[in-house]
Amino acid sequence: MRRLEGFLLLLLLLAGCISLPAQQKEGSAALIKPGEIWPDTDGKHINAHGGGILFHKGIYYWFGEHKTAGRGGNSTLFGVGAYSSKDLTSWKNEDIVLKVEENDSTSEIIKGCVIERPKVVYNAKTKKFVMWFHLELKGKGYEAARTGVATSDSPTGPFTYLKSYRPNAGVWPINVPSSLQAKKVDETNLKWWTPEWTKEVQDGLFIRRDFQQGQMARDMTVFVDDYGKAYHIHSSEENLTLHISELSDDYLSFTGKWSVLAPAGHNEAPAICKRNGKYYMITSGCTGWDPNAARSFVAESIMGPWKSLGNPCVGEGADLTFESQSTYILPVQGKKNAFIFMADRWRPKNPIDGRYVWLPLLFEDEKPILRWQDAWDLSVFDKQGKETKASTKKTKQP
Repeated sequence: MRRLEGFLLLLLLLAGCISLPAQQKEGSAALIKPGEIWPDTDGKHINAHGGGILFHKGIYYWFGEHKTAGRGGNSTLFGVGAYSSKDLTSWKNEDIVLKVEENDSTSEIIKGCVIERPKVVYNAKTKKFVMWFHLELKGKGYEAARTGVATSDSPTGPFTYLKSYRPNAGVWPINVPSSLQAKKVDETNLKWWTPEWTKEVQDGLFIRRDFQQGQMARDMTVFVDDYGKAYHIHSSEENLTLHISELSDDYLSFTGKWSVLAPAGHNEAPAICKRNGKYYMITSGCTGWDPNAARSFVAESIMGPWKSLGNPCVGEGADLTFESQSTYILPVQGKKNAFIFMADRWRPKNPIDGRYVWLPLLFEDEKPILRWQDAWDLSVFDKQGKETKASTKKTKQP
């Protein structure tokens, strides 16, 4: 009987009726295969788009947008999903950990809102898991440009929604000079995308426009530094400028200390890591659901100044970031200076079919480098060249 079952299975595989997992063991190493179907332990394609990963007590927790099939699949009909893994290749579905409201029409996260790019961090002082995400209100398109926060006592939820923000209302960024804060500009005479308009954006045109109500917050990530301070990094000013905002000690609000990165540079999809005391960020340009060339930056302080390092991708497909867009940079536990670049291949016509592109983030001449690999495993980090002798001591708060 077993021989018959094995023969039938072989026939199905040859006929293409059964697909092998994109992350499977070959020999002793579990392979990561970018851009392919990634089944969870139940055999279903992982549904955690635009996500981020938290490592807690020996387990990785992957949080992401729960998509549905069809053109309307980007509206949030269920909430934020989560998966858990001990090895970054075998993922267990932990279900929806932040559920949208079904009946309370006064809730900001009523069914049909848009929740994007959820990121979860752990606050060691409060013992709370804190989730931040880009929030667009139901029926408002992308006009709201808010960031929402929720908390839980467990990484697998349930998370309780608290509130949303337009960050830093009534506060100037630390790197915009006072001479520009009171600048008067007649916006009616400015034509978008002209050199004159770009110069005004660089000089804080939209910061002044949104000063009282708070700044726009769209694509975002959260980064916890090695001294415990957390930062919310988000695309703002009509997606033209990145804002880096310091969070309160409980990670639930903003302190009012913030800075701008690449004014008028048109960056979104920020992902950040820290290596040898320096901060590295990878972003994308703004071309809707279509991929574009990634950008990279480096800074000595998280508040800047930041220096552009150009496109980190090299080789065939580099001009489109291998048909993907950045979402997170994951430090690999137990390996020094080992990072995984996480990105999404969006499928706007059928969002549930979005694929994941994970690649080893390597460094050459102190610059982040991404090369396409059809399949790879964590041993790639053991093969890196000798580490630089740069200091790895904890840095002081900026």
